[in-house]
Amino acid sequence: MKINKIVLFSSLILSSLLGFWMIMRAADHVDAPAVTDQGTDITDVYAFRSPENNANLVFVCNVQGLMSPAETATATFDEDVMIELNIDNTGDNVEDLVIQAIFENGNVIVYGPAAPQSTGLSSTLLTSATKTQAQVTPYNSSPIIGTNNGIKVFAGFRDDPFFFDLTSFRAILAGTQSGFNNPGTDTFAGTNVRSLVVEVPKSLLGNAATLNVWAETKTEN
Repeated sequence: MKINKIVLFSSLILSSLLGFWMIMRAADHVDAPAVTDQGTDITDVYAFRSPENNANLVFVCNVQGLMSPAETATATFDEDVMIELNIDNTGDNVEDLVIQAIFENGNVIVYGPAAPQSTGLSSTLLTSATKTQAQVTPYNSSPIIGTNNGIKVFAGFRDDPFFFDLTSFRAILAGTQSGFNNPGTDTFAGTNVRSLVVEVPKSLLGNAATLNVWAETKTEN
């Protein structure tokens, strides 16, 4: 199965994997209906040390933002879309490892991390790589976690973690407000995202002190 990229919205850089580290992230919550209706819109990408195990890294990719609770109650993950987490551990901004997630019959199936067969705009599903599977957690249910070879996987619907005061932002642009309020008003409060979470032992990611990480959503060609 070869998969072509539809859209790349969010990127992140995780620095100093083994020592001090920081996160830079991009967020994208509002796009054309042709994008958001297909479940391909990446809202955020995160990477951080596991709070339970310092030897692991956690990768999070959220898609399809601004879902109301009523919409979330009947929502599913798009089975025509693959979420791919790209990991560069050599500093050349080309993926050396990928983590690929597809959705079938109410389950999330994750392959990798593993070296991609090709880099760039198209991907081949790495069905021979380590496979970790879990049932997609239904709305308002306890997390269902799949595990294999030290890897943990979750997919389900969660409150949007991104905070942004859109009203103040627009007022600042219009010149009617000089800055953000403290505290501000979270525009995304009460809305949900489809969330993919993959926890991986650092030992599976190479020995680099710095990782570049970005996410893509792709569909089958």
